[in-house]
Amino acid sequence: MKKSHRPETRVKNPEPKMGTSDWIIWAAWADRITFEDIEKKTGKTESEVIKIMRRSLKPSSFRLWRKRVNSQSIKHRKKFEYSRKLIRSKIKKEEYLD
Repeated sequence: MKKSHRPETRVKNPEPKMGTSDWIIWAAWADRITFEDIEKKTGKTESEVIKIMRRSLKPSSFRLWRKRVNSQSIKHRKKFEYSRKLIRSKIKKEEYLD
């Protein structure tokens, strides 16, 4: 097979294969992937994802993740869309003031 002259792009943390528990953990840590997206792709509900995370992570990592998920409102689609609306309204207000 002939090698191409294009350089291979390597990602520090590549996305795991879809459907594995590694993918679920990766998606749960990702900020832009909501629980609804995880459920749509894997069929796992939020409570099932929490159980997988509790089982797979060290206790301190699990607490850190839970604190992060609870403080960030973007892991739920409805809260994410609401936060985006707030950001857009702030930008529009700043444009009017300038």
